[in-house]
Amino acid sequence: MSAEKVFNQAELAKFNGQDGQPAYVAIAGIVYDVTGVDAWAGGKHHGNLAGQELTSVIDGKSPHGRKVLKNLPVVGQYQD
Repeated sequence: MSAEKVFNQAELAKFNGQDGQPAYVAIAGIVYDVTGVDAWAGGKHHGNLAGQELTSVIDGKSPHGRKVLKNLPVVGQYQD
């Protein structure tokens, strides 16, 4: 894990998958790169936007839950 990079809310928001930016999301303190995931094309996935902390969404609303995270590259840690 790339623990060296720490993202806060403002830093994470820059990685929204738009205008050539990578798409990152934070779940439970870990920042994942979803850029290469087709379902996150354009930084959007089922009404959710990249560049945000989405723990409550993946735990409470996602049909797949956290099991999809194991296949994603970790790019850092999230601290708000």
